[in-house]
Amino acid sequence: MQTDHITLSGAVLWKIGFPLVVVDDIVVRAPGTGQVLVELGISGVCHSQLMEARGKRGEDRYLPHLLGHEGTGRVLSIGPDVTKVKPGDAVILGWIKGDGMNVGGGHYTLDETRINAGAVTTFNSKAVVSENRVFPLPQGLPEDVAVLFGCSALTGAGMLLNEIKPRQKGNLAVIGLGGIGLSALMAASLHDFEKIIAVDVSDEKLNLARLLGATHMVNASRDDVVATIRDLTGGVGVEFSIEAAGQTATIEKAFASVKRHGGLCVFASHPRAGATISIDPFEMICGKNIRGSWGGGCQPDRDIITLTGQYLEGTLPLHHLISEQYELSEINMALENIEAGKSLRPLIRFSSS
Repeated sequence: MQTDHITLSGAVLWKIGFPLVVVDDIVVRAPGTGQVLVELGISGVCHSQLMEARGKRGEDRYLPHLLGHEGTGRVLSIGPDVTKVKPGDAVILGWIKGDGMNVGGGHYTLDETRINAGAVTTFNSKAVVSENRVFPLPQGLPEDVAVLFGCSALTGAGMLLNEIKPRQKGNLAVIGLGGIGLSALMAASLHDFEKIIAVDVSDEKLNLARLLGATHMVNASRDDVVATIRDLTGGVGVEFSIEAAGQTATIEKAFASVKRHGGLCVFASHPRAGATISIDPFEMICGKNIRGSWGGGCQPDRDIITLTGQYLEGTLPLHHLISEQYELSEINMALENIEAGKSLRPLIRFSSS
């Protein structure tokens, strides 16, 4: 398929705080140098898109625009100089930069209006994306599970694989059991931790965490998180904590939960724009460490292969993260269910899949 212009359906954010609007006659230019045209089969729905739609990322200078940063589909055509994939290939789309040209995304319009989009977008039936946001879908990996490799699985498991890299026994706490937190917990279960402590406000998610390898569960709506974690670790605190709940208070608790003299808190969540965390500097000079994670420190072309192997071996059961599936016309319902804490990773399934 190679025409000058391609028509597609997409969910457009026109105004912050208002529902996305699904329209059927968006037009995108054919892929240029370093770009790939993909027909979407499935898109994930991430908390990041909810934050954008609700205005929690701060001022949005790119309205109107398309959303979505994780999905799977099939390559329809490629632009000049693309070597990573070819037409007909099954692929994963993700936001973390990988190998290939970094040229930005497609040029979309609706009538005379420019519809902005980044290097990758997935709330649309077709997308023109940058080559370095496209990854061949490994053989044997189901397309719905593969969607998670566009964001949550790479970020969560990547924090263990690339940043914490535990080499000795110890204790770990995971605060926030969404897609990222549960991916991190599953990856942690592959290491020799003495205790893996799962923290959330949902008993349903805590029960799932037990199934996926947690040794202890803490319901933050009923229990003092820091005091409970210290009690479970002999008053010392955990060697590592991962925060994925997306609130300043939970980042602070994750930091407070690690031990002095070497404890490390890693967080991948991003509270609303303008929010700040408060940390006692004395705890820092006592040897506690904290750092943010950009996509789990992943190199997607490498780490997708590693994590796929673990999934196919049955040691990284990511299919437990997949919750409801929706049509594109139901995108706002999917966002509302994430906001209400009812869903882990909703999927949008396009009619072409």
